[in-house]
Amino acid sequence: MNELAGQLENVTLPVIDMAPLFTERSDGRAEVAARIQLACRESGFFYIAGHGISPQLLENLERVSHAFFALPLERKMAIAMAKGGHAWRGFFAVGGELTSGEPDIKEGLYFGSELAATHPRVQAGWPLHGANLWPAEVPELQELVTGYMTETTRAAAALLEGIALSLNLEAGYFRSHYTADPTVLFRIFHYPVPDKATPASAWGVGEHTDYGLLTLLAQDRHGGLQVKTPSGWIDAPPVPGTLVCNIGDMLDRLTGGWFRSTPHRVRNVSGQGRLSFPLFFDPDFTAEMRALPKQAAQSDVGESSTVRWDGADLQAFEGTYGDYLLGKVSKVFPELSSGVLPKAK
Repeated sequence: MNELAGQLENVTLPVIDMAPLFTERSDGRAEVAARIQLACRESGFFYIAGHGISPQLLENLERVSHAFFALPLERKMAIAMAKGGHAWRGFFAVGGELTSGEPDIKEGLYFGSELAATHPRVQAGWPLHGANLWPAEVPELQELVTGYMTETTRAAAALLEGIALSLNLEAGYFRSHYTADPTVLFRIFHYPVPDKATPASAWGVGEHTDYGLLTLLAQDRHGGLQVKTPSGWIDAPPVPGTLVCNIGDMLDRLTGGWFRSTPHRVRNVSGQGRLSFPLFFDPDFTAEMRALPKQAAQSDVGESSTVRWDGADLQAFEGTYGDYLLGKVSKVFPELSSGVLPKAK
């Protein structure tokens, strides 16, 4: 961690070296788990180092992503999300995604686990399952996205073991009950420089929380991410060699509010186009969302007096992760939701 010391002057969120989670040493894993618990209790956001993701892979992914977003709009629309059907994959243009009913000032690419047409879930027409769409003009993108998803998924699975340990559960608890077949979704977002016509109230992405268990975010050098804390909004600037991790609504739900999903937002004020790369590591689509067993750490705060940004009561939710996820994405892309979002089975 010494190499990070000079880069953390303006960083207020904790930085956790997760490398011990890839080993069998119980003492090192326990120390990481204790730091994770504190971070999840205090802010729901932290940086991770020692994640094992190749810096060269991320550098190449950033380069090729810039090449894609530099294409004319009509070329990018060749893989528009509407062409992805139930799989919910492909490109959306600036303003095509909503947060709390307001259009975001960003464009992006949606990817997920690659499933063949013969996969039972694809044949059954399950939403958010299927094949990715790849741009012919940027052939490198497919290999780089696939490689990055593989490496980041590995890091997320190890990190979830640390979270299980932080909750006094067996390391493999989430894998056994929720993520043997995880919902893995990946995005590449491009935040253009706002033009003069952009309202001052507009955000790259407005205040929101993520839906599932864990988000691992790589961001370029330009920053713009902000996290909501009890004392107000704080910046989460890029720290070279790290990813930002935050917990989602379903980890909040499973822990009874012991860990809370934290609102965050993005505004690009860099004067340059900004890229970010969030990977969402979430429960199986069919997993029932129930409170963790009694031996898990329990909330000692009683009913929270803090009203969520959206007014929702996560602890009242019952159903599968697919139910929750579909209810959310239908609000993000309302024009695509008709006929695409049957209830999860």
